[in-house]
Amino acid sequence: MPRQLFIDGKFVAGTGAVIEVRNPATEEVFAEFRGASPGQVSQAIGAARRAFDGGGWAGLRPADRAAALRRFIQHLTGRTAAIVDHMVLETGCPRSSMTMMVQLALPLRNCLEYLDLYLSLPDVVENPLSFNARLTASGAVLQSVRRYAPLGVVSAISAYNFPLFMGLWKAIPALATGNSVVLRPSPLTPMSSLVFGEAAIAAGLPPGVLNIVTEAGAEGAVVMTSDPGVNMITFTGSCDVGEKVMAQAARGIKRVQLELGGKSAQIFLPDRVEAAAGAALSVCLAHAGQGCVLGTRVFVPAAEKQAVLEKLAASLTRVTIGDPNDPAIQMGPVISAAQRERCERYVRAAVDAGGKVVFGGKRPAHLDRGYFFEPTVLDLPDNKNPAAQEEIFGPVLGVIGYESVDHAVQMANDSVYGLSGYVFGKDTRKAVEVACRLRTGTVNVNGGSLSPFISSGGWGRSGIGRERGEEGLRMYQEIQVLNITN
Repeated sequence: MPRQLFIDGKFVAGTGAVIEVRNPATEEVFAEFRGASPGQVSQAIGAARRAFDGGGWAGLRPADRAAALRRFIQHLTGRTAAIVDHMVLETGCPRSSMTMMVQLALPLRNCLEYLDLYLSLPDVVENPLSFNARLTASGAVLQSVRRYAPLGVVSAISAYNFPLFMGLWKAIPALATGNSVVLRPSPLTPMSSLVFGEAAIAAGLPPGVLNIVTEAGAEGAVVMTSDPGVNMITFTGSCDVGEKVMAQAARGIKRVQLELGGKSAQIFLPDRVEAAAGAALSVCLAHAGQGCVLGTRVFVPAAEKQAVLEKLAASLTRVTIGDPNDPAIQMGPVISAAQRERCERYVRAAVDAGGKVVFGGKRPAHLDRGYFFEPTVLDLPDNKNPAAQEEIFGPVLGVIGYESVDHAVQMANDSVYGLSGYVFGKDTRKAVEVACRLRTGTVNVNGGSLSPFISSGGWGRSGIGRERGEEGLRMYQEIQVLNITN
């Protein structure tokens, strides 16, 4: 994998602080290189600005931009084996897990389909004027249309858990719609996205259209959110940092798209309680619980709670934890010592507030190295428990009993988050009725989907705007209204 920045169409050595990339399964540093200085981040923004203002990319036909991006994706597809090898080292994601498919193979395939969706959307749409509105006072005929145009320069700041997945879902729609991009991956997983530079060269993207900057700290990220040459910021990360991004983006009135934290509820209706037995596996085996949309609050009828807890514990006894390179391993480490300590801290807080550890709750006894944490099930007395209110971002879920469906909905909505949710019920009509009462950006009824044609986005502290789907493409476009009379 490259260990240099990608600015203005070429790889350049960083002049900022040294980035140490650790293997979370061994705690060892496996790569060191200098990251970007704030001045180099400004250079990347300047290159993106010149590329956009020059019109060489934005002025291409949509089909030509899409063709170049297909070459970009095809290059990455040809590098799949090497990228997987690296992602196992960098993220700790088990090589043979379903999560690894989501890390790489799924977004590569979906991005090709997403380009088809983009090409199906018109650049100009007629406004739905009534017949009378089309006739002006002078008797002229009015035509009114909406034209969709690129924004300009997009700062894309990504998170550590799915670095290539999120990098693609920010870069591809922004580039397809004619924008220039500066991408900053997380300092914890900075190298997976640097391969985008190779793909940009192979695809023939004009210099400056795509830039990638990595850094050890956050000074460059502040430049990306406050520089007057930036038109939009797309950010995935914590709610606290999201608030800072919004404040910094206020200078210059930049557009923001934020995908932030989540504390999603899984509601199992009385006619589908048996499905709750798989709830722990769905969380813990999804990259050791490091996913903002995971259903870490499990609501079941109070009378069935004990039986559900026993089944959840039984399901986890068979989970294999360890070296993510081992094909038999199902669950790897969390990303860092700080993240492991966060899991430990919230388990203690849950118990102090009246909860009980049903399974797990500590470091695995057989692993003395690596940032591993056991898959954990907590018996929570109520939704006020700290483990029910705060995002932990690890393999920890809490089970809460409800007295009625109304009670379950009330508790599910008793959260500052609103990113995703899940409802399970044999009576699909009833399950949909419950889903429509949840205050969250996405609700999955008896299943879910990662289709590129379906958008996702948060309510409340979980974010602003949408990713993927038609709405995700339109996020990167300005609307210009043209009113035309003969």
